Amino acid sequence: MGPAPVESRGRYTRVTMPEDQLSKSEYLTFGGLAVVEGVMMRSPGHYSIACRAPSGKIVVKTEPLASTWIGRQKWLKKPFLRGTLALLDTMVLGQKAMNWAAELQTRPAEPEPGGEPQKQISKPLENFLMLGAVVVGLVVQFIVFRGLPEYLASLIVRKAANSPDQEVHLTGTNYLAEVIKIVMFIGFLAILSRMPAILEVFRYHGAEHKAINAKEANQPLTIENCRAQTRLHPRCGTNFLIIVTLLAFIVFPLIPRDLFVPITSPAWLIALSRLPLQVVVFPILAGVSYEVIRAAGKAKDQKWVNIILKPGLMTQLVTTAEPEKKHLEVAIVALNSVIKAEESGELNNSEDYKAEFLA
Repeated sequence: MGPAPVESRGRYTRVTMPEDQLSKSEYLTFGGLAVVEGVMMRSPGHYSIACRAPSGKIVVKTEPLASTWIGRQKWLKKPFLRGTLALLDTMVLGQKAMNWAAELQTRPAEPEPGGEPQKQISKPLENFLMLGAVVVGLVVQFIVFRGLPEYLASLIVRKAANSPDQEVHLTGTNYLAEVIKIVMFIGFLAILSRMPAILEVFRYHGAEHKAINAKEANQPLTIENCRAQTRLHPRCGTNFLIIVTLLAFIVFPLIPRDLFVPITSPAWLIALSRLPLQVVVFPILAGVSYEVIRAAGKAKDQKWVNIILKPGLMTQLVTTAEPEKKHLEVAIVALNSVIKAEESGELNNSEDYKAEFLA
């Protein structure tokens, strides 16, 4: 299935979507992502990025998700597979949104007189570079947050047991590795929250949640209605990562440390040998976690949701911050733009956004 047909109309573009593109159960499912000076909102069929340019104007970009390769893979939308789809889609779309937001912040306000127009990267090259960035990000994430804790756990256990050439208490070492992973993850978030630039992104993250919560409460998307909402949300990616981490704490310690290499191998080799296992098992954990998050999002007022998602919701107190009016304005624009795209097929791509959605 190719990209949806497009009809241009001024600063809006109307996209004709297939009638079976959206299921009724997913129509009002919204998610998002905070970027530099902005928010990306996505619905089942579209995404919209709204950012505040250095001039103070809100700039908007809206596109159909069906135009992406991942968006056309129907087999990845089945239960327990769509968790992997969501992870890949979030990383690719997130990278695209962050690149666009960063480019907007560095774009000259006015072209220099007599200056040559800026060269644009070709679409295939842009997609290749984006895919490369995602792959590199995944590799670094697995090495730092998966491989390094395994290595440190081996060193600690060998040192404590005075056994430099062989590991002992193998199951205990596995659990220690998982504890180190959790500590590193929470520590990483805590360090990020102390950086002023990241704190600003966290405010946009809070604004994103507040706007979605107002919409899901069937309230008009006004500044005051959004401000009154909680900045926490059960479908947040933070919850997803916490559930994956907790499931990993249960599953990975059960996998023998000497499955591929002798237990007398160097600590770095044992850590390296466990990485392929984590790469294989991680999509399974992601699939289960996504289904939990999905169910929780539909029943977020139920007590069991708060109990199961309590660790993730508490972590959101770190990854979000109370937004100001300027952050809420951007989140409302992004969400209204993606809603408009779903309801009418019109794609809002404005370089000088007016406050028509901020009433």
